[in-house]
Amino acid sequence: MEITKRSFGTTKDGTEVFIFKLSNAQGMSTEITNFGGIIVSIFVPDKNGKVDDIALGFDNLDSYQKPGPYFGAIIGRHANRIENAEFELNGQVYHLVKNDGNNHLHGGIKGFDKVVWTPEIIKTEEGEALQLTYLSKDGEENYPGNLEVKVIYSLNDKNELKIDYYAVSDKDTVVNLTNHTYFNLAGHDSGDILDHQLMITGDQFTVINDECIPTGEIRDVKGTPMDFTTLRPIRDGIDSDDEQIKYVKGYDHNWVLNVSGKSPEKAGELYEPKSGRLMEFYTTKPGVQFYSGNSFDGCDKGKGGVVYEKWGGLCLETQYFPNSLKHKHFPSPILKAGEEYKHTTIYKFSIS
Repeated sequence: MEITKRSFGTTKDGTEVFIFKLSNAQGMSTEITNFGGIIVSIFVPDKNGKVDDIALGFDNLDSYQKPGPYFGAIIGRHANRIENAEFELNGQVYHLVKNDGNNHLHGGIKGFDKVVWTPEIIKTEEGEALQLTYLSKDGEENYPGNLEVKVIYSLNDKNELKIDYYAVSDKDTVVNLTNHTYFNLAGHDSGDILDHQLMITGDQFTVINDECIPTGEIRDVKGTPMDFTTLRPIRDGIDSDDEQIKYVKGYDHNWVLNVSGKSPEKAGELYEPKSGRLMEFYTTKPGVQFYSGNSFDGCDKGKGGVVYEKWGGLCLETQYFPNSLKHKHFPSPILKAGEEYKHTTIYKFSIS
């Protein structure tokens, strides 16, 4: 694997930002910027050898600096939602910004998706990799502890895009990192994802209320539109009368994965019949948020001026469960001082 580097412009405060292109010998490549650790593009051949960009995003840095749908970004300190924008840790209540109704979403006003990371091209056994580091200072977005974060992106000749997450804090804190890439395996400019077929290796999901907040109930997927235990079209359940679907006008739910967490295990796969592209995903995290792009309304103009309509892309965000600080039976996102947060997610592309 080789990595090339080019300028992507400057931020509003004058900091120069770069795009790094990771390429392998199979015709696959991905472009990543050190602003927000954002995956800007993923180029993958289809069954006929045609290469398309299958990640939604923007052409310019200015668009990524505005509030938006978190295209391709590293999300932190805490991905997803925290109820009432507060949590208790060691007897102290921490009040966070309410940036999603009454709740806290994706790390706040200036989460990890809106900061400039320090990039370094490093050597690995499989070639070069892109390492991004960031120091989130004690009190940033009102989270406790100086948190040193490291994210490593690598691409090998098996067409595996690997994301390794590391963090350590000098105080007890909470950490839940993910990546927010929107995938459309037919091409980012090809319309909706309803004919994609999805499988998730989880037979339970966390039930939400009308604010998309998990209530604490863990429910079996069998007999519900949440049953992706075998590959099936997303279209089949997205217009269901099920209350869970109606709350968010599609899918925006967390699945309880059947993984051990010790090493990356298969969490599911996504297949697009026309292109023949198959994406398998592997993780050490206990959950995955499947979001079907319900909020796109034609106002989001992406790369090449493409208008992203409703359901134009989908996210598969590996994570600790949302609102896990309120529900003690959920896996805990608490990181003790001096301990290492270490997780891996892999997106593997092939033709089926």
